[in-house]
Amino acid sequence: MKLTLIFLTLFSVNVYAQNIWAGAFAKEWNKEFSVFYSNEYLTKNIFKSKGENVLKFQTEALAASNSGEITTVLYRTEDNEIEGLLLCFYGSRWNDAGVVYTGYGFKNFDKEKAFTFLNILQKNLDEHKDYLTQGGTTAYSGNNIFFKFEDISVIMGYMYGALTIRLFWDTYDSSWNINAFEKSKRRFEKRTK
Repeated sequence: MKLTLIFLTLFSVNVYAQNIWAGAFAKEWNKEFSVFYSNEYLTKNIFKSKGENVLKFQTEALAASNSGEITTVLYRTEDNEIEGLLLCFYGSRWNDAGVVYTGYGFKNFDKEKAFTFLNILQKNLDEHKDYLTQGGTTAYSGNNIFFKFEDISVIMGYMYGALTIRLFWDTYDSSWNINAFEKSKRRFEKRTK
């Protein structure tokens, strides 16, 4: 009996400590980190080095989801020759040994492809809004829609009572709340026209 009581006490303390630990780092990724790491991604993958010539460029975090799993970053060179949108993904990942670690990745869209992607998301939201709300708007219930854009799978539906866009890309499963999407789209359109 005493052994059972000791086991249950230790187990409940361990579970409680894990919950505190997880909550302490829930918002460790933010817009500032997205911009910081996107600069490295851009210089290694998008901008082509011309030796000692200086390339002037700008990055700006447009919006981050409430979950912190996805942030949009606008980038452009000073001469506007190179312009686009990065989707910055952040979240838990598992390696082949089953070890969980936190990682981040970037999906790049040039300016035209970004407009196409954002407009397809908006078009599907507008065309299927009635269907999405018919099934209920409570936590994880109701109707959903699914489609693909290039290598991104998209599910739109209600989660926790709010319309959410769920993006699946490269092992990331990220929830993009509708407010962050609309803010990203609006700011991208305003700053690139």
